[in-house]
Amino acid sequence: MLNVVPEAGDRDGSAAPVVLAGPVSSVIDEIVREGAQQMLAAALRAEVAAYCAQFADERDENGHRLVVRNGYHEPREVTTAAGAIEVHAPRVNDKRVDPETGERVRFSSAILPPWARKTPQVEQVLPLLYLHGLSSQDFGRRWASFWARPRACRRPRSPS
Repeated sequence: MLNVVPEAGDRDGSAAPVVLAGPVSSVIDEIVREGAQQMLAAALRAEVAAYCAQFADERDENGHRLVVRNGYHEPREVTTAAGAIEVHAPRVNDKRVDPETGERVRFSSAILPPWARKTPQVEQVLPLLYLHGLSSQDFGRRWASFWARPRACRRPRSPS
């Protein structure tokens, strides 16, 4: 349960603190995941917009632009430090042809490559967890050490 401090105008303590039921950490985790999802979506849209703007002047023989937005890829789940988030990556239809190879040029996001399903931080942690005891199922405190905040940032606990 979470106790919320009474409003600033109510300093005499006569009003009872508001009590919220439910796991607070899951609410915070959900807010962090939603924020990460929105920021990633905005970054991907900006990357695609910049790519399309870079080639906006290139036209085919009918006057149509060679590089245009083309909807979104199928949603996929990407595991991040904030948890698993669903990503709707924008698509680009690039009709330009590479003069050396004769193949069509393809847009590939530098932020989220097509093959990426985990962020590098998650990929680095999993082998270390295995090395430090994940296989023996004694990994609770080791898991916490990878995701724990630095000691200086921890909130002091009141004596019980």
